[in-house]
Amino acid sequence: MPRLEGKVAIITGGAGGIGRAAGKLFVEEGAHVILVDLDESALQDVVQAIGDENATYVVADTSHPDQVQGFVNEAVERYGGVDIFLANAGIEGELNSIVDTPVEMFDQVMSVNVKGVWLGLKYVMPVMRERGGGSIVITSSTAGVRGSPGMAPYSTSKHAVIGLMRSAAMEGASMGIRVNTVNPAPIQTRMMRSIEEQRVSGGREGFLTVEEAQESYASTMPLGRYGEPEEVSRLMLFLASDESSYCNGGVYMVDGGATAGRAG
Repeated sequence: MPRLEGKVAIITGGAGGIGRAAGKLFVEEGAHVILVDLDESALQDVVQAIGDENATYVVADTSHPDQVQGFVNEAVERYGGVDIFLANAGIEGELNSIVDTPVEMFDQVMSVNVKGVWLGLKYVMPVMRERGGGSIVITSSTAGVRGSPGMAPYSTSKHAVIGLMRSAAMEGASMGIRVNTVNPAPIQTRMMRSIEEQRVSGGREGFLTVEEAQESYASTMPLGRYGEPEEVSRLMLFLASDESSYCNGGVYMVDGGATAGRAG
C-alpha cells in the first residue's frame, strides 16, 4: 500500500527543486498534494509534470497571514483537512558581509524563512489537531547548525526555524502532531545556482565560473558531490509518513557527511 494513502499534504515552495521533487513523490505515494508558491506559471509546470489529478496548486505568499490562512482553508474545503505540512518555502537573499547587508534584505529573508514558517505552524496546527494529528516537516539547512560567511541572514533564519520546530514539537505532541526539520547541504537547485553566481560575481573567492564554484564546493563534501532534490524528498517522505511515528523534535541531516566532523 502507498505510504501516504489518503493523506492531505501542503507543500510550500512547491515550484522549487525540492518542493517539486517532494510533490511528485508524495503523489506517487498516494497523497492529495497542494503546492504553494508565488510563481503561478512555475506551479502550473510542476502540476503538469506530475500529471496526476491529486496534485493541485495555490498561488500565495507564505509571509502574509491572510494568504497562509487561505491555502490552509483551501485544503480543508477541498480535502477535509491537513495531515502533512511541508514548510519548505525559503529564499537565500543577497550574499554580503554583515556590515554591508541592507536592513531591508535581512528583513525580507527573515520574513519568508522564519515568519512564513511560524505562520504555517499557527494556521496548520489547529486543523491537524481536528484530524487527530499529523506530521510537519520544516526545511532548514546545514547553515542552520553552523555559520555561513556572507550569508548571515540566511544562516540566522535557518537556525531560527530549528528553534521554532523544537517549540512546535513540544506543543504539538499532545495533539498527535510531530514536527521535525530536514537540513540539506548544497542541493542541485535554483538556489544553489544563485549562490554560485553571486560568489563568482562578487569575486572574493577567486572563482571565474559557476562550474568552478560548484566543483570547489562539491570537493569539500565527504561524498564529493551536491545532493539531488529527490534525495532530500525521500527523507521528507519518511518523516511525513507513519513510518516515523516516534520521530519528533529531530534535526535530520541530508548533507553527504558535510557536518559530520563539526560540533553542533
